[in-house]
Amino acid sequence: MTPFQLADALVDDLAALSPTAATYWGVPGHDHRWEDLSPDGAAHHATVLRDWRVRVATLPPQTERWSRLAVHVLEDHLDLALDGFTHGDERRDLNHLASTFQGLVRTFDAMDTSTTAGWEAVAARLEALEGAVDGYQRTLAQGLARGEGVAARQVRSVVAQGRVHASEGGSFAGLPGRLRGLALGDAALERRLDAASLRGRAAYHSLTNWLEQVYLPAATPVDAVGRDRYARAARRSVGGTVDLEETLAWGWAEVRAIQARMAVVAAAMGPEPVGDLVLRLQTEPAFAAPSAEVFLEEMAARQQHALEALAGAHFDVPAPLRRLDVKRAPPGGPPGAYYVPPSEDLSRPGAVWYSLTDGPQARWDEVSTAYHEGFPGHHLQVGLQVALREHLCRVHRVAYGYSGYAEGWALYAEALMGELGYYERPEYELGMLANQLMRACRVVFDIGAHLDVPIPADAPFHPGARWSFDLGVELMASVGGMTRATAESEVTRYLGWPGQAISYKVGQRAMLALRADFLARGGTLRQFHDRVLGCGNVGLALLRAEVLAPA
Repeated sequence: MTPFQLADALVDDLAALSPTAATYWGVPGHDHRWEDLSPDGAAHHATVLRDWRVRVATLPPQTERWSRLAVHVLEDHLDLALDGFTHGDERRDLNHLASTFQGLVRTFDAMDTSTTAGWEAVAARLEALEGAVDGYQRTLAQGLARGEGVAARQVRSVVAQGRVHASEGGSFAGLPGRLRGLALGDAALERRLDAASLRGRAAYHSLTNWLEQVYLPAATPVDAVGRDRYARAARRSVGGTVDLEETLAWGWAEVRAIQARMAVVAAAMGPEPVGDLVLRLQTEPAFAAPSAEVFLEEMAARQQHALEALAGAHFDVPAPLRRLDVKRAPPGGPPGAYYVPPSEDLSRPGAVWYSLTDGPQARWDEVSTAYHEGFPGHHLQVGLQVALREHLCRVHRVAYGYSGYAEGWALYAEALMGELGYYERPEYELGMLANQLMRACRVVFDIGAHLDVPIPADAPFHPGARWSFDLGVELMASVGGMTRATAESEVTRYLGWPGQAISYKVGQRAMLALRADFLARGGTLRQFHDRVLGCGNVGLALLRAEVLAPA
């Protein structure tokens, strides 16, 4: 059996083990089910992965480039997953933004809800949610009993989210209305979904009560995870070892450099200090879209314009990737935007989801976010990875990758759009720089807080102080340009998801260094983009070797 045939079969097994992952990947046949999230389910999952690791180890040495890459991907994917089970990551799987708690809800965003069959799967999954939640709760309880609980701050956050999800205005309650809006005329299905929605709300109400009444009193008050856990998390994020002290020092240098660039742009807009200008951009109606609906229309139009203008000249964009949906996320999640990739067969388009409040929506820093989440950021990178059937094995296309590559590319794309002249108003360029500065602030806070490293004596922010939640919020608000509410949400995210926040700037740094070396060897910018995107998402060390290898 070839590596590509083995990868095909592995994805089928992974989809059967994790139906929610299958939904995100667009692998059909599993949308009505949940995975077994109990301790027994985790043990079974690990056993299956170990058996697969043995099968991959029996492959003979490969001589062809893409076959060698496929073997690397298979080995690395299985090793990463098994490492997670070895360290009991599933027992700590609870945080502000990116845990199973949110994943169970977001799964419905990725489901096909255009047909009766799709809605029948939604109803079946809602009806079975109680069992999935029970298994998840038992796994978290096991972690708590072993002294592996998460920080109280993360628990309080998910309790607040759970109250919304279980409410009459939450995610589950909104599903029947979406079905009726399609006017499919299936009264029995509508009644079934009404009942299933109530069951879904009840399941989250029960889980939320348990988290608040049982888990929270036993949760640790300490946010930081320490050096060992942080270093392991950072390796999993970027696909290589991170020199934490050097990266922390570089992060502070980036903060200073970006602040200097922002001052130049702000000075061209008027005499007021950068902080005062940012406050006006955040709050004044003149700089905002008048409503969430208008904001979404504007972002969709911007994506389409970028696609039409850059396809061919700077990027290869296959026809199925020239559609990108822009949608409003269901209520209950933290503020921000996120991307859901296309299905494996590309029949479901990629989509950027925005978690928005009602009323005016500030634009100044959202233009670069649109390029980051959509085109030429995540949508191009992830979409091409799904589409590259000739070179990338199936595991690589749908199930594998590192945040350092994905977020590094997306942050690189934000800056690239500035190089190409796509920030037509100075406040949009300032917003791009503010987003770059925010990512640099993430580096210094994430490493400094989790490792309990004091702020350097020469830093442009509270020199010599030790990090706390409140000081992190102040950094992200006063230096990173966020509103207070967003800063609180973001700092909670960093503390609950160690090592991920640095992947944006660390990945971008690697992309820029690689570009400089590639161009110095006589390559063109278009060739660089083709090389980076063509090898698919890999660890940053392997990316460098692949891009600089002879053609």
